[in-house]
Amino acid sequence: MTSSTSERPLIARPGGASSHLLGSFAVDRWLKTALILLLVTLVLAGCGSNRFIYNRLDFILPWYLGRYVDLDREQSRAFDTQMEALLRWHRYEELPEYTALLDGFEAALDAPLTADYLQSFSDDLELAWLRIRDRGLEELLALGNTLSEDQIAEFVESLDDRQEEYEEKYLPRSDKEYREEAQESMEDSLEDFVGRLRRDQKDRLQEAVVQLTRSDTFWLKERADWVRSIEGELARDPGWQDRVRDMIVNWESRLQPDVMAVYDHNTATVLQAVADVLNTRSEKQDKRLRREINDLREDVLALSSQ
Repeated sequence: MTSSTSERPLIARPGGASSHLLGSFAVDRWLKTALILLLVTLVLAGCGSNRFIYNRLDFILPWYLGRYVDLDREQSRAFDTQMEALLRWHRYEELPEYTALLDGFEAALDAPLTADYLQSFSDDLELAWLRIRDRGLEELLALGNTLSEDQIAEFVESLDDRQEEYEEKYLPRSDKEYREEAQESMEDSLEDFVGRLRRDQKDRLQEAVVQLTRSDTFWLKERADWVRSIEGELARDPGWQDRVRDMIVNWESRLQPDVMAVYDHNTATVLQAVADVLNTRSEKQDKRLRREINDLREDVLALSSQ
């Protein structure tokens, strides 16, 4: 089993499309989620062609799960069978939906982009992620029922170790360091798709960074509380799977209104800045962006036809 909480300590809200695979910003939530949904483990793999990585998910995903708990031979065989079915479903039923999303985004580039459109696009991507999450969740819950007490302890220890790593990495940052990292993350995300940003475009992102409210403390507290709740349920008393399922599926309903307000404010701030930057893109940047979209589309079509 793996954590469902979003490990995005800068501004993105929990439970979003990138899940724990992406430790970045709301800008990634719409710019990169299409790629994350296509590859699922792009960040883990780090490099390589889209099609190559996707076709090796049956090797990559068990490796990722293995970072949390070591499976025995029988558990590994069961997981492999479940993963084969999940990837087959994703290839033939989900990938064609991504083509429509990419087509819609490219068409939207012909007119000025708005933050509302980017939010809508992000919401569509999140729905795609939730379909993956909900289907895979049932397999993970079934697997959880087979874990030994030692494996449960190993899993909880892995979550605690990850929590400690995040706290050491993010909490000591000064506000200046936080905003510098936020600026760098936004610039890097956009430059992946449009190429080098101009000075005025970077200035617009800096304006947004100044308006951000830090959420790393909120996020880390929520994650720590989530780990303790999961640990309690892994005693596996009757009904534990239903309770874990509810904890994951209804994650945002447990957030305090003031915390949600911070996430919503930061997301809206970033999406408006992204819209403004893209609306000032040069002809060269526009060609780069459309080429990136087309490359993604070709990968999706090729993979879904295999």
